[in-house]
Amino acid sequence: MTAAIAAARQAGAQIGYARVSTADQHPGQQVDALKRAGCTQVYEETASGKSTARPQLKRMLAELQPGDTLVVWKLDRLGRSLWDLLTILEDMQERGIHFRSLTEHIDTSTAAGTMLMQMVGAFAQFERAMIVERTQAGLKRAKTEGRRLGRKPKLGIRQQRDICRRIEAGELTQADAARLLGVSKATICRLVARVG
Repeated sequence: MTAAIAAARQAGAQIGYARVSTADQHPGQQVDALKRAGCTQVYEETASGKSTARPQLKRMLAELQPGDTLVVWKLDRLGRSLWDLLTILEDMQERGIHFRSLTEHIDTSTAAGTMLMQMVGAFAQFERAMIVERTQAGLKRAKTEGRRLGRKPKLGIRQQRDICRRIEAGELTQADAARLLGVSKATICRLVARVG
């Protein structure tokens, strides 16, 4: 949509967004439902939801105006994840744009719809906090059990001792050792500092 067309259309338009899924590569059913719901324009995305490049979504979000309503067939058509969905909806809310999901009967132009989205947001935030809490508890338990955390070392114990001995004896420089073993010079520097 050009800027002139965007300016000419009525404020408060119903704009649809349809996106294919892995299971359904044809958005026809979504488009039909959106048009029946009163959408004057429907943006069709052919990219999977897992793809971060969604040009039609980006274009549509840039062209939406305050008072417009974005309409989708189902919630999962808009966001790749709950967090992604809530981020998009929060941005739209700040811009004065409403949201409607046909299948879930959510309409943020109503008080009940706004409350429902706020509850969904609270649950998503709670879920993120629980994931962080479980991760921290798991790391703490692993440390108390003496398990090594992080990536496996690139060099084995025998390789570490041998390379340190050769550097100390002057047979190799740290840069030579790094090239020989296929690691960064910083890895060799840390190894020498730790062992030395």
